[in-house]
Amino acid sequence: MAYILNTDEQTREMLATIGLESLDQLFEMVPPGVRLDRPLDLPPALTEIELTRHVGALARKNASIDDRPCFLGGGAYDHFIPAVVDMLASRGEFYTAYTPYQAEASQGTLQAIFEYQTLVAQLTGLDVSNASLYDGGSAVAEGVLMAIASGNRHGRVVASEAVHPEYRDVTRTYLENLDPELVTVPTRNGRTSIDDLIAAITDDTAAVILQQPNFFGQLEDIEPLVAAAKENGATVIVSVDPIGLGLLKQPGAYGADIVTAEGQPLGNALVYGGPYLGMLACRESYLRKIPGRLVGQTLDRDGRRCFVLTLQTREQHIRREKATSNICTNQGLMALRASIYLAVMGPTGLRDAAAQSARKAHYAADRLAEIPGLSLAFDGPFFKEFVVRCEGKDPSRVLAEVGRLGFHGGIALGRWYPELADAILIAVTEKRTRSEIDALADAYRQALAVV
Repeated sequence: MAYILNTDEQTREMLATIGLESLDQLFEMVPPGVRLDRPLDLPPALTEIELTRHVGALARKNASIDDRPCFLGGGAYDHFIPAVVDMLASRGEFYTAYTPYQAEASQGTLQAIFEYQTLVAQLTGLDVSNASLYDGGSAVAEGVLMAIASGNRHGRVVASEAVHPEYRDVTRTYLENLDPELVTVPTRNGRTSIDDLIAAITDDTAAVILQQPNFFGQLEDIEPLVAAAKENGATVIVSVDPIGLGLLKQPGAYGADIVTAEGQPLGNALVYGGPYLGMLACRESYLRKIPGRLVGQTLDRDGRRCFVLTLQTREQHIRREKATSNICTNQGLMALRASIYLAVMGPTGLRDAAAQSARKAHYAADRLAEIPGLSLAFDGPFFKEFVVRCEGKDPSRVLAEVGRLGFHGGIALGRWYPELADAILIAVTEKRTRSEIDALADAYRQALAVV
């Protein structure tokens, strides 16, 4: 959409309409110390050819994820995206669709959201999904607010240490000015201890947050953990890997009340960290506390199938403290991409992507564990991520050398877990080949020899 400057005459006309003589008067309420009262330090203007060359040089400094095999994980993954996802999601009908608040003009958008909600409910095994949220972290935090509002418990929220540390940070920020405190349960050998979890749950615990697979890639013994939380009356929130649901048991089947996920792996590129997609589904009993938009199906006065925002009026989203959420965007385009991805892949394709990721991750773990100086940090079952320790070495220096040799080799865990200061989290998706995994192992062998 082109941006057209106001002419001097138009500016004067607008100022006169509101009874002002200058733009300075318009901004008098801005404190002087905040105003920009100095010239901008900008270089001389460039010609179009010069500007194109300059911006192109800046762009080439960015290291594309496609330039080298990617073994990064921790919530964002280099999964395959079918070409049809880009082709359909980039159609003008979706890019330019008006807000679904105006339902009579937004049937296509509303139907796409309805299909997304249906697919997420089927994927998680729960009753209802909202129209998506900002990202995986805010989805967990919004689930916590749902639990507090639904259960009327305000003492604490209990989270496993194996829940993504950034998701816990976002939740802690949400709770900063509310009554509940966030209590973290330590892990043992990379998995949540049921004894520690039970000890942390009190009579006024609003919610228990778990992750499956957890942040370390380990598969939790999830059913006893969920049962223990529910026996104490807490709402159970489980953050999942949506690709993993192609193989793993649906969280609705083992008793989860609210399920959240980072939807980036479902047809959304890594794109330097966003925009991403927060997924949230829940049991019907939580329906009236669900944040964001919810699209329903009905019939118009002529008996034709149509779609509407349901259970919530537009004002729901601007009612301040009475609203269910302060989320102002539902990442609709990212949700559309997830819908197209799930529809194209189907149950068989999703299962195949998950199975290939798991097999290749286990092959990579075996190859890396053969290297002197590297060892697997945990011995439990894992899905597509695992943690290795580089004994006596600085992981950041090891990863820098692995990067120099041509790989996005993993994530150092010391920034979140001091006890894992020598550990690296490595993710493997269905895109990685045997030769790439073998080459990664060789790169780690060389890196350890020189660091």
